[in-house]
Amino acid sequence: MGSDDLYATSLRFYLLRKHGYSVSSGVFLKFGDDQGNITSNDVDTLLMLYDAAHLRTHGEEILDRIITFNKSRLQSLMKTDLEPDLKEEVRFTLETIRFRRVERVEARRYISVYEKKATRSEAILEFAKLDYNILQVLYCEELKELSIWWKDFKSRTDLRFARDRLVEMYFWMMGVVYEPYYSYSRIMLTKLILFVSLFDDLYDNYSTTEESQIFTTAMERWDEKAVEKFPAYLRALYKNILDTTEEIVKELKLQNNKHAELVKKMVIDMAKCYHAEVKWRDENYVPTNVDEHLQISVRSSACMHITSLAFISLGDVTTKEELEWAFTYPKIIRGVCIVGRIGNDIMSHEREQASEHVASTVQTCMKKYGITVEEANRKLRVIIEKAWMDIVQECLDQKHPMALLEKAVDLGRTIDFMYKHEDAYTLSFSLKDTIASLYVNFV
Repeated sequence: MGSDDLYATSLRFYLLRKHGYSVSSGVFLKFGDDQGNITSNDVDTLLMLYDAAHLRTHGEEILDRIITFNKSRLQSLMKTDLEPDLKEEVRFTLETIRFRRVERVEARRYISVYEKKATRSEAILEFAKLDYNILQVLYCEELKELSIWWKDFKSRTDLRFARDRLVEMYFWMMGVVYEPYYSYSRIMLTKLILFVSLFDDLYDNYSTTEESQIFTTAMERWDEKAVEKFPAYLRALYKNILDTTEEIVKELKLQNNKHAELVKKMVIDMAKCYHAEVKWRDENYVPTNVDEHLQISVRSSACMHITSLAFISLGDVTTKEELEWAFTYPKIIRGVCIVGRIGNDIMSHEREQASEHVASTVQTCMKKYGITVEEANRKLRVIIEKAWMDIVQECLDQKHPMALLEKAVDLGRTIDFMYKHEDAYTLSFSLKDTIASLYVNFV
């Protein structure tokens, strides 16, 4: 069979699996050479094959072989005199395969790629640019509304201990719910997950152990009277978190959202998860292995909370049963949590371990095997790949609506982007160009 047939097969396989159709990886068997390797001398076909193979699940050896063999081929191509634009596509694919790219970030990148193609359709290109610019205006309106709220929140709260990351957080939540009709979801999620960031900074870096305990107890009580004897900064923070959450609950009820009251449960549980890590830190406890570490640390990644709050914000799309399922940390959500937890640890390990901080998965892996940071990172990246297989498998099983599963996948994509080269949330200057392209510069 010719190269064109392999390209078409790879494209069909990719599109079908991406949308939850469990097509067999056996479709590639007929393309094997005498050694059983499946590859192509055409670079576009090679890239499509490599992307398709990454929609693999556990035990699909043919896809594992395609990835291993063709990764080496793509890396070799980077050392040749490949045409510059094509070489950039190879480089970018090796960095982030197609399935894991953030939708709106990829839309902007690919507009620039597409307009250089001799075979481009001017109508499609114009439509893509219009779509991008129209959504950019909508996103900026939402950011304006959030900026007014955040300025007011900060004026009533002493946040000297916390990272000021409104725009970065909005970008994160936009990665999860980017569609234009989910405007309220983006605003709601940005406000609530900013509280996660505040909890992270409060519990990790600022409050005493005693303050952490009484703050968590007060969160569980959900009563402003619970903090009358708090330090002033905690009292104001607590009150404003409660007020904002109650306001969101009211807004959801006005939308006839049946899940509105569960928002409080999520905010309380986020505080409890961070407090659990404080106790771990104070005991100087280093888990014996990464699996033990993840039993606790996936919870403080907040990925279940982000996903569940996204589900809540979608209203009637989500049933009570779907939310109860999400709360149990099913395979897809646990997979996203692992991508976030380990990705964060790999990029922030050295900085965080320089101060008093809970042991990371990197530190745990190093202690378990007596290995270096670099060796531990390689082992941990294997765990991340297995987590992505779990994510793909749950999408293919389709036991739950694809509209919900896709939100979990979108969170995984955004997390992968945020921790690709560094902790882009903490070191936010690394997002400068991305944020400018999304919210400042028209196409």
